[in-house]
Amino acid sequence: VYIRKHPLEIPPPSEKDWLKDDEEDFFLQDPDRKRDALPQPFRMINKLVMLVFENAMEIIERREMLREAQKLKVQPTKCFPTAEFQVTGRANCLAVSGKYIFVGLSVGLSAFKVSDCKEVCAWDAVKTEICAIRALDLGNECHVLLAVDEMGLVWLFCFHKESFILIKILNEVEDISRRSTCVEVVLSPGGDYAGVLLQGNTKAWLEIYRLPKDSWLKEMEKSPGAAAGLACRERRSSWTSADIFLLQESPVSANKADAKLSLPVLLLKVKPPKPITGSSFKSPLDALKKVDDDSMLGLGYNHLIKDSQWDQQEAIFCSTYRDYLEAEGERESKEEIPRHATFHFLLPSWILQVGPEMKAQPGVPAGISVHWDGSHNFCLYLLNRPLKEKVDSDPKPDVVWPCAAPIACSAVSSCSRYLALACEDATITIWDKHLGYPLSVTAILEERLIRSIYFL
Repeated sequence: VYIRKHPLEIPPPSEKDWLKDDEEDFFLQDPDRKRDALPQPFRMINKLVMLVFENAMEIIERREMLREAQKLKVQPTKCFPTAEFQVTGRANCLAVSGKYIFVGLSVGLSAFKVSDCKEVCAWDAVKTEICAIRALDLGNECHVLLAVDEMGLVWLFCFHKESFILIKILNEVEDISRRSTCVEVVLSPGGDYAGVLLQGNTKAWLEIYRLPKDSWLKEMEKSPGAAAGLACRERRSSWTSADIFLLQESPVSANKADAKLSLPVLLLKVKPPKPITGSSFKSPLDALKKVDDDSMLGLGYNHLIKDSQWDQQEAIFCSTYRDYLEAEGERESKEEIPRHATFHFLLPSWILQVGPEMKAQPGVPAGISVHWDGSHNFCLYLLNRPLKEKVDSDPKPDVVWPCAAPIACSAVSSCSRYLALACEDATITIWDKHLGYPLSVTAILEERLIRSIYFL
């Protein structure tokens, strides 16, 4: 009997018997071996085709998932125009007031009814291009309009019973060299005041006008024929060429009669704040005399800095920052660009206390808030002040709020209770004007510059 010395073992497979990657599952794919394996290079082509097919299926599945997710989102409502306005020339701007739409054209103004979108009146006496419009409903079929033309002139109109009545050009001057251009116009809620921001060659200022709207309503009720001069300017759809030529002369004579309405009154003229300069006192004694509260002893000469010390400090500063001073000198040599201001009309509140001699009316602004570009101060001016024969050219603000950084932009809520201030250091402060204290202070990361801010 033959007996093995070692137990029976399975011999290890040789390399030639190893299965390749593409042949591991051959017995599952083709157990009867009816299909022969593809030779090269067909197997490579087969792999590439299958890879392209799998990638295409992945892209299709991904797009289907995105399409299904998009269907679950709320789709925005698509709005289509319901009517068209046929205007003469080019339409630059529009404003809605009551049941009328006022359109600024390249040749004047037009008024349309909201109900049927038909033109009811037009003003083209001067053939000037209107670039901006502000309109407000005063009631009793009367509307006030502020229109800014291409030359920067501000036209004040009263629209009464489907007729334009020119009241005044607010910034018109006889000397053309002293002409100022309008940057922004704002009508207060209710139409009691109008603010006009003007710019000259090297300066800018803000003018606040009081609009006698009650007088306008009474004057138009007493003399209804004052506005009848423009009544002939009816819908242009029924005009003929001869009518157009003849009717162009009527607005001029009507505008001369329109001067019977009361003119607006200039209430405030606010200029940018002056730069901070040194004191005009020659000695500490002069400053102490101005204080005069008997709380100081001595003359203060021991604390006086000598002129030689100032000269030495200035020389050190100029030698250290010579490059910066040269660049700053070139910048100052150029003409100064007029500054821009942002202003809002404010209702009465704790921070805008009206004196006992003036009564605050509900819904009528009690003051304005103004901040100039690059300024840290938020200035508040009262509007309920007695009229003067000569307007103060540089009135002092009644309330000043200093901020840690220059104010970039501001906004007032529709109820006029909340005020938002955004500074250049990317901090937003919400103030409650009725209570007089801040509600929240938010700092935006990465110190981004805030361009505009709004209440929703």
